[in-house]
Amino acid sequence: MPSAIEFSHVTRRFGAITAVNDLSLEVPLGSITVLLGPNGAGKTTTVRLATGALSSDDGTISVLGLDPRVDGDEVRARSAVVPPKPALYDRLSGWDNLVFTADIFGADHAAIRPAAERFGIDHALDLDVGGYSTGMRTRLALARAVLHDPEVLLLDEPTAGLDPESARAVLNLIRELAGRGRTIVLCTHLLHEAEGVADQVVLMAAGRARIVGSQEDLAGQFVTNPSVVIDAEDRSVLRLLEDHADVVSADWNGALHIRLTDLDRLPDVVAQLVAAGARITRVQPDNPTLETLYFEMQRSLRESA
Repeated sequence: MPSAIEFSHVTRRFGAITAVNDLSLEVPLGSITVLLGPNGAGKTTTVRLATGALSSDDGTISVLGLDPRVDGDEVRARSAVVPPKPALYDRLSGWDNLVFTADIFGADHAAIRPAAERFGIDHALDLDVGGYSTGMRTRLALARAVLHDPEVLLLDEPTAGLDPESARAVLNLIRELAGRGRTIVLCTHLLHEAEGVADQVVLMAAGRARIVGSQEDLAGQFVTNPSVVIDAEDRSVLRLLEDHADVVSADWNGALHIRLTDLDRLPDVVAQLVAAGARITRVQPDNPTLETLYFEMQRSLRESA
C-alpha cells in the first residue's frame, strides 16, 4: 500500500533535548494509525513535523508525496491538524472563526453548519470563543478541521476535555473519513478509545517508533499464553482443565477463563471436554485489549533495554 506519510531517519532537537531521534515511519494511505507512548515520546513533535509547522534537523519527510519544508502550504491545504490546545480567535464568534477558516481553504460556507452540528457546537456559534469552555473549544477546532475535507487528518489528543457524546462523535468521524479513503493519525493516552480503530499501532519511545504493527499481529507477538473463556451446562466438568497440560492457568469468573500454552491447542482441549461429557455453551478467545497490549509492549522494551 502506498504511503500517505513517510519519515526517513528524521531527527528534531530543541536545544539539548532530542524530541525525535532518527525516526523512520510509514503511514499507509487511507489507514488509521494510532501513535502511543508516554509523555515525551515524541508524538506531538512528529505531528508538527508532518505539517511543516516544524522543520527537521536531519532526515526526510514526505506527506502525500510532498516535502512539508518546501511545499508546506500545499501540505496544509490538503491536511488538517487538531492540537491538544487549539489556537482560536477569542474575540470572534464561533461562526466567524469557521468562516475565516473556510475562506482560507476555499471551503463552501454551506459546510459550516453541518460541521458544527456534527460536534455539538452549533448552539454556541453566535458566542465569542473567549467564553468557550475547554471542551467547546475542542469541538470548534474539530469542526474547523473538517471544513475543507482534508486528505490527511492529524489528531493530537482530540478527545481531551470532551464529554462522552462528543468523544464518540470524534471516533465516528475517524471511521467515516477512513471509510472514504482519508488518512488518519491519532495520538492518544485514552487507549480504550482507540480500541478496534487502528489499522496500525505505533509505540513511540525516546523519539523513535520502537514497535509497529496491527493490533492483531502485535498481540500475537507480545501477549503470550492466549486467554480463552469456556462455559458449559455443567461447569463441574470444566474442572478437568485446571490440571491440563496445555492450560497454564485457570480462573473462575462465572465461566472458566484459561490461558493456553498455544491457541492451536484449543481444538484438542475442547474435544477432550466433549469426550468427557461436557455440553459446551461457550468457547471465546479473549483477545487482549489495546491497553493490555500497550503494557506488554512497554514491558518488552524495558526487558530489552
